[in-house]
Amino acid sequence: MLQIDTWKRVLIWSAVVLGLILAMPNVFYGRVETHNDANKAIEAGFDTSENRELAAGWPSYLPSGLVNLGLDLRGGAHLLAEVQVGDVYAARMKALWPEVRDVLRPERGTVGTIRLQPSGEEELRVRISKPEGVNRALELVRGLAQPVVSLTGAGATDLQVSADGSDIIVTLSEAERTATDERTMQQSLEIIRRRIDEVGTREPTIQRQGSDRILIQVPGLGSAQELKDIIGTTAQLTFQPVVGRAASADDRAGVGNEILPSLDEEGVFYILEAAPVVTGEELVDAQPTFDQNGRPAVNFRFNPAGARKFGDYTAENIGSPFAIVLDGEVISAPVIQSHIPGGSGIITGNFTVEESTKLAVLLRAGALPAQLEFLEERTIGPELGQDSIDAGKVATMVAFVAVLVFMFLSYGLFGLFANIALIVNVGLIFGLLSMIGATLTLPGIAGIVLTVGMAVDANVLIFERIREELRSAKGPARAIELGYEKALSAIIDANITTFITAVILYVMGSGPVRGFAVTLGFGILTSVFTAIFVTRLLIVIWFERRRPKTLEV
Repeated sequence: MLQIDTWKRVLIWSAVVLGLILAMPNVFYGRVETHNDANKAIEAGFDTSENRELAAGWPSYLPSGLVNLGLDLRGGAHLLAEVQVGDVYAARMKALWPEVRDVLRPERGTVGTIRLQPSGEEELRVRISKPEGVNRALELVRGLAQPVVSLTGAGATDLQVSADGSDIIVTLSEAERTATDERTMQQSLEIIRRRIDEVGTREPTIQRQGSDRILIQVPGLGSAQELKDIIGTTAQLTFQPVVGRAASADDRAGVGNEILPSLDEEGVFYILEAAPVVTGEELVDAQPTFDQNGRPAVNFRFNPAGARKFGDYTAENIGSPFAIVLDGEVISAPVIQSHIPGGSGIITGNFTVEESTKLAVLLRAGALPAQLEFLEERTIGPELGQDSIDAGKVATMVAFVAVLVFMFLSYGLFGLFANIALIVNVGLIFGLLSMIGATLTLPGIAGIVLTVGMAVDANVLIFERIREELRSAKGPARAIELGYEKALSAIIDANITTFITAVILYVMGSGPVRGFAVTLGFGILTSVFTAIFVTRLLIVIWFERRRPKTLEV
C-alpha cells in the first residue's frame, strides 16, 4: 500500500524547513555579514552605539551562519612567505651559553676561567684558560646533549661538541637541524593560523609549500600589507637581566650582552644580558587590563617551568632592574621589589587600549620562532571576484533551467515534483554549507552545478522503473511503490561511489579541490534525500488527494 507514516512525514518536512531556514541568511548576505561583524566587535569590547545599531539589522532569533566566499570570489590577500629557519639555530646557541657556563663553573680548578667568545650565528664558542682541562670540559658539555625528538633522528643527540685549542665549540647536530626545521615549520603554521583566527578573518588558507615556505590566503582583507601587519609581527617577549645603561646603540656592550633601545624613552638604551631568563614561549595566557593608575596594561601568566624560573630569579635579585623586551625594544625595566611567585605579572607602558589589546592577542598566539621573508604578495580585488560570481550564477542558472525544462517535458507532473525537490535540494546544500561555515570557491560553484545535473539521476531511475511497472499492468499505487523499491539499490550504489570520490578528493586535495569536494559531497547527500524522501512524499500526497485510476509518467 502506498503510504508514509505520519512521524516520517513530520521528520521529512522538519529537515526541509530546517535546511531552508539555515540557508536563508545567504539571501540577505550583506545585511547578515554586517550583523555578524558588529557582534564580533561588541564581543571584542567595542560596544558602541554604531555597532549595536548594525547588530540590530538582523533579528537575533534567526540563524546568521553564512557561506563564506573564497579568495577567488570575494577578493583578499595572498602571501608566500619563507621561514628563516637559521634564526632558530642562532637562538638555540644564544640560550645555551648559561647552561654551558653553569656546568663548567664547579670545575674551575680543572678548566680555569670560562669566557664566551665571539661566535658565528650557528655555533657557541667558549674559551677556558687551562688547555689541559679541555678533555674534562668536553665531557661536561657533552653531558648537556639530549636525544633528538624525531622519528628520523632516533638514536642521535642534539649537540655536537668539539675543541679548537682552548676553545670549546658547540653546534647542532644534523639530525637536530632536520628535526628543528620540521618543528619550526609546524610551529610557524600554527602561530600564523592562531593570529589570523584571532582577528576574525573568514576561512583562511594556510598551508606549507616545500621545505620552508608557507602559503597564506585570506579572503576579505583589503590589502596584502594588512595581512603582513597581522602575521609579520614576531611578538617575541623576553625577560632579561639589566647590566646597565648606554649612551647610544654603538656603545660597547661586552661579550654575552646586547644593547637595546627603550620603547617609551627616546634616546635611552639598556645593556642587557643576551640570554633571557624567561621567554614568551613559556607564556600560557595574556589579557588586556588596567594597572593601579588606570592605564592600559597586559596581564601575563607563565607555565609551571617558566613560573619556577621567574620566581627563582626574582627571589635572588631583589633590588635589581629587570627588562621586559618585546621585539628588540625594552617596554619597561622595573626594579624587582620582592619575590614574585606563581608566575604571573603585569606589563605596563604607554599603551593605548587598542595597543594593549593587540599585544595581548600577539602574546596569546605566541612568538614566531623565526622571521618570515615574503617572497610573493598579491592583493586580489573584489571586482575579479564579482566577475567570477556573476559567471558562476549564469552557469548555475542555465544548468538549473535546462534541467527543470527537461524533467517537465520528459515526465510531466512527476517531472514537476522532481523539479520542486531539485529547488529544495539546492537550498539544503546552502543550508549545510552555512551550518559548518564552509568556504565557497569557483570550484565549489562547479560542484553545485554538477550536483544540479546529477540531482535528477535518482528521480530518472525511479520514474523509469515506475513506467516499466505500469507496462506490466500494475495498478498506479503498486507501480509507484515497486518503482521506488527496485530503483533504490541502483541509486545507493551510484551515489556511494561518487561520494567516495568526493571524500578522497577532500582528504588528498587542498584549497580549491577541497571546495569542490565539499559541495559535491553535500550535493550527493541532499540529492539522495530529496529524491528518495521529498519527491516520494509529494507524489504520495498528490496520490492520496486525487486517487487516479490510471497513471502517466
